[in-house]
Amino acid sequence: MRNMNQDMPRERLLTNGAEALSDSELVAILLRTGTRGTDVMTLSRSLLSRFGSILGLLAADVDELARVKGIGIAKAVALKASLEIGHRVFRELANVTGATLKEPDSVYYMCSDMTLMKNETVRVISLDTKLNYCGMTTVSVGTLDTSVVHPREVYRYAISKSAAAVILVHNHPSGDPKPSAADDAVTRKITDAGEALGIKLVDHVIIGRGRFYSYAARKQFLVEVNHGLSRRSSGDGEERAETEESCEACLSD
Repeated sequence: MRNMNQDMPRERLLTNGAEALSDSELVAILLRTGTRGTDVMTLSRSLLSRFGSILGLLAADVDELARVKGIGIAKAVALKASLEIGHRVFRELANVTGATLKEPDSVYYMCSDMTLMKNETVRVISLDTKLNYCGMTTVSVGTLDTSVVHPREVYRYAISKSAAAVILVHNHPSGDPKPSAADDAVTRKITDAGEALGIKLVDHVIIGRGRFYSYAARKQFLVEVNHGLSRRSSGDGEERAETEESCEACLSD
């Protein structure tokens, strides 16, 4: 019994530290208990298998988690709250350390939870004059459309943060980040409004699954996220000629 206890996630954390635990062991600690006939580790592995990863759990709704056999509302709420705390810690670190968002992959890394969102969501990242992170907010959930994403909503938050520049970020639930005509129109509209306000639109990043598109760079990037605090991305060489022309009009240097 003693050796069995030493193999349990909670005991392993106390002995070896949290960093030594696997994703399934960490999730098992959050779940606390299993169900009749299913121990907590089996339940944890089943949950991760269903949603694919920690990132998948973060993107899942409480109702989706609760519908998994053995989870229920109480476990789902506790799990969602814990994952959201971890997500907010990263954002707070970016704010405290003054993370500079000069490269598109930094934007992707900050918004990587958007890869699995089922609804098209639009966020605005506010930056200071040196492109240091000042804050981020969601301005729209639904369909990206020129009537839905209004410059007033985009820049209201930026003005409240005394931002000098912003980055627009939205996801394509299909997983393909290729810009659409609507994306181009929104980028032009937000750029024009920013020029009038003296707040520059630095980039518009479209989040896909395993890749993203940067209007500033005018191409797609492949990305690998290892769920740690490191990242690697590379351009996949897929530049869009028609976007290149519109980008020059949208995001001037």
